[in-house]
Amino acid sequence: MPSGVTSLYLDIYLKGKRRYEYLKLYLIPERNNKDRAKNKETLRLAEDVRAMRMVALRNREFGFKSEDKENTLFYTFFQSLIEAHDKGDGVKSVDRWVAAYQHLRLYDDNDFLTFRDITPEWVLGFKNYLEKKAKTMKKNPQPLAVNTQFLYFSKLRACINKALEEKIITDSPIANIPNIKAEESKRMYLTIEEVKRLAETECKSEVVKRAFLFSCLTGLRISDIQKLTWGEVHHQGAFTRLIFKQKKTGGQEYLDISPQAAELMGGGGKRSEDKVFAGLPLSTKANIVIRPWVEKAGINKRITFHCARHTFAVMMLELGTEIYTVSKLLGHRLLNTTQVYAKILDKSKQEAVMRIPSIIAK
Repeated sequence: MPSGVTSLYLDIYLKGKRRYEYLKLYLIPERNNKDRAKNKETLRLAEDVRAMRMVALRNREFGFKSEDKENTLFYTFFQSLIEAHDKGDGVKSVDRWVAAYQHLRLYDDNDFLTFRDITPEWVLGFKNYLEKKAKTMKKNPQPLAVNTQFLYFSKLRACINKALEEKIITDSPIANIPNIKAEESKRMYLTIEEVKRLAETECKSEVVKRAFLFSCLTGLRISDIQKLTWGEVHHQGAFTRLIFKQKKTGGQEYLDISPQAAELMGGGGKRSEDKVFAGLPLSTKANIVIRPWVEKAGINKRITFHCARHTFAVMMLELGTEIYTVSKLLGHRLLNTTQVYAKILDKSKQEAVMRIPSIIAK
């Protein structure tokens, strides 16, 4: 630094990868004994951090457990989960983990926080912080939306559950604490007629158009469409079957698709490792393409790529498919997850209101 102050950081090299962790510790120019004593204390603190990081890293790398596992550094462990999601779940998921981490730090910015310190009282304190104090990290901060509070508290729950699974802790400090209740969000979808209009409307990205319509006809998430390879496409008689693992859940799926959906994949004869929808961007960039395409088709709805999955679910129910079958087609583990679509399209309610006799004279 120009002022002569030296910033201390850890140079961490693990499994062929190097990263740096800045410790927010600084050595100052030594002009007197007081400065030298301060630098000595700073170096001692940095050495303590280095030693603790080494223990934590070795525990994770080799599976060794210290005698007192609850002394594992909480934030080091949480960062390892962020890194794991960075490798597998896409930008949106990582951003959520990072945001949760930032709010945890705002709540308790203690570098030496261990799992021993994560008590039910600490967890309740974080919940209270999210509900009453936390604000968005924008130019004009606003209180967090209820669903955002739910999301960040769920990340803490996932971290604690992972620590329980890895036997770092033996009792969960969050088990008896109710989650923040999420508000039911509006699920936007397209009607069959609107999907037809989109199919007839020009889109500036051919691959985004094909992939979106493919999702409307299969219910697949964009993350699974992006990674779909020709080796996962199989032909069985008149049907085309996709055999793949869901990116979100890791579940093995066997999905038969319609001839229309198969046609949207384009020609076959590729190498098994080649992507079916090569060049399909991340959902954020795909949505930038989708908005003007939807407007051009004369559809006045806020549509994102994920709305194609909602469209498929509602369309299946509208065509009379049993909810259990729709649940399996969507790859849901629990039937309750699919029930929300039945709520959107409740034909029994529609039929009931249509039976009301006319009360207005014409």
